[in-house]
Amino acid sequence: MSRTFSGKQVVKALRRLEYVVDRQKGSHIFMHNLKKNISVVVPLHKEIKKGTLNDIIKRAGITIDDLKDLV
Repeated sequence: MSRTFSGKQVVKALRRLEYVVDRQKGSHIFMHNLKKNISVVVPLHKEIKKGTLNDIIKRAGITIDDLKDLV
């Protein structure tokens, strides 16, 4: 991965994929896709760590290139 993403950028990209904010606890946003019945937790940090980002895109069923295009 050549680029880092913030939590806000990831939330914005997931909203474009029809994810809605389910709830928020502290600095973590719980998002849910009603059509696919998939839940994803996104930390609202300035920079999301590599492993956390990989888990988010794996759960969402997208690739890093898809995420770059959506941001």
